[in-house]
Order: sequence, then structure tokens, then C-alpha cells
Amino acid sequence: MARVLLIDDDIELSEMLRDYLCHDGFAVAVANDGESGIAAALAGNCDLAVLDVMMPGINGIEVLRRIRSQSRLPVLMLTARGDELDRILGLELGADDYVAKPCTPRELVARIRAILRRAQPDPGASILTSGTLSLWPERRHAELAGRVLELTSAEFGLLEVLLRNIGRVVGKAELSETGLGRPLARFDRSVDVHISAIRQKLGGHTDGRSWIQTVRSVGYQLVRE
Repeated sequence: MARVLLIDDDIELSEMLRDYLCHDGFAVAVANDGESGIAAALAGNCDLAVLDVMMPGINGIEVLRRIRSQSRLPVLMLTARGDELDRILGLELGADDYVAKPCTPRELVARIRAILRRAQPDPGASILTSGTLSLWPERRHAELAGRVLELTSAEFGLLEVLLRNIGRVVGKAELSETGLGRPLARFDRSVDVHISAIRQKLGGHTDGRSWIQTVRSVGYQLVRE
């Protein structure tokens, strides 16, 4: 049974979502303020956090920042519909995905399940390598020249797709479907923001080239060393 932490100051909404998630087979804990949400997220007793951006006191962005400073726990952000700035900032800080409020419980469950699926190790997967870059899908572990890459589950999923297709341009729709576990929505910049974060963590090749090349209006390509 997957354990979900809801961090939202809206008590009525939290109770409604908790009831729905419990009915769908999840174990659910609720925190109604930022401080208790951070403590619960870092306690190691949950598999995923659902975090509302708009909270009094410590808002969701700061909560995410503090969680990410110590943990790679998958985080799904709840953002106001049309608030592109919060979505991009959340993704840049390491959120795995977002859902715009108001959302249906069914959509929320679908996003949660997609994140949990890609965060699960694949025991049948073998090591993937290209030059000094190595990924262990079964451990959700990545290294570059012996240095551990601290990737979120979304970043790992996208890098794995690119490494499995090294040398080939992978379209954004395919990256979203395979790497993030959901269809690419219109005006959705999640793939672009995650790829930007991966680029920063990989750095460049010894000859100065970026590991990931952008092919305008098509997608992205992981290039060999």
C-alpha cells in the first residue's frame, strides 16, 4: 500500500482527498501547514507528497525547497489554474509533476500512480552506459564519471529514456509519455524544465558540448562522448 502525504491548509479539501485516496487503496497522512508538512515529509514514512503551493505562513514553494534540500521524496504540486510561474518554479526546484486546481480526484490519483510507477525500481533492467555516464534502473541510481547524480524521479525517468535512445532525437510527446508517465498537454513545459535541470547536473562533455542537444520544434537528443 503506497503512503501519500497531503500538505494543504484547506482542511475540508484535505479530508475529501484523503477519503478518496483511501478508497483507492492508499494510506494517507495529512499536514495542514508548512512546518508540519516538512517534518512529515522528512520523517521517511511516506512514498509521495502532494503539496499545495498556496498556503499561509510557509508557502508550498518554500516547503518544497526545504524538502529538496534533504530528500528526493517524489512531490506532486497543486497549483492555481493558469499560474505558470508557480509551476515552472516548482519544477525547477525539483517537483516531479503538478496538477492545476481545481482538479478531479480521479486526475490526482492518475498523476500519483504515474509518479509512483516511474519511481519503482525495475528488477529486470540492466545497467545503461554511455562513456562515463551510467544508470542503474533497478536502483534508480545514476553516476557520471563516478560522481553520483542527485536526480528526482522525473529527471531520472527522462534521462533513462534519452540514454536508451542515445543518438536519436526523442520527441517531447514520447518523453512525456515514457519518462513522465502521462500524455503531453498543450502548453505543458514540464519536459523542458526537467531537461534544463538534467543539463545542469550533467555539465558538459570534455570538448564543451552539452550532453543533451535541443532539436528545435522536435525534441531532445543525448549525444555520445
